[in-house]
Amino acid sequence: MSLEGVATRVGPEAVVVTAERELIVLSSAVVGGGFARARSVLNVHVPKNFLCADAAGAVADAARRLGVPAPWVGLLTGAWTERAEMATAEADDVRALVVATVGLSNPSAAGLSPRAEPLPATINTIAVLDADPEPAALVNLVMTLTEVKTDVLRTAGVRCDDGRPATGTSSDAIVVAATARGPRCRYGGPLTALGWAAASATRVALETGVRRWIADHHAVQGGASA
Repeated sequence: MSLEGVATRVGPEAVVVTAERELIVLSSAVVGGGFARARSVLNVHVPKNFLCADAAGAVADAARRLGVPAPWVGLLTGAWTERAEMATAEADDVRALVVATVGLSNPSAAGLSPRAEPLPATINTIAVLDADPEPAALVNLVMTLTEVKTDVLRTAGVRCDDGRPATGTSSDAIVVAATARGPRCRYGGPLTALGWAAASATRVALETGVRRWIADHHAVQGGASA
């Protein structure tokens, strides 16, 4: 299943989601974050030691190279964007498309792990909904999808360096966007059609990404020790 008028490209330079018409967006994006309208959402791959001093320039450069239409919302990630995971789900008349990049090199526990220099986000989640949510419903969706992320990490046994269960990584980012078509949605909690569709697709994408990251890194560590 795909969303009409929404295209997704996945490659080594970036994940790009482009819509024929502007999307309504709420995000923690480093470029264009907050409430916005955007034709495109970019998740740009950068080196893990990238300090985000010129995040806007990095996103704009990538947008120009990739021919991405403005206005855009931009994320940065140290994870491999060509390994992004995509999933879709549907509940009643609401359809959801989620594309996520996963890297677990810097797991953290919110409120417990010590403060650190911000580095490019490693679990970046982009959710596009074919629906017409109110602003509060978009905020509700951010909560719902964050619950999913934390549960996926807990179930997979991801832990911080000190052994505590990780709730995320130190600089995760999220984008929720809507086409403003279809049903008007007041809420985005996990038991609503909007929240269920978004959460279901997010769970599939993140579970697959977390499993693959763990398998890849265990294989590398096993090869190194051998």
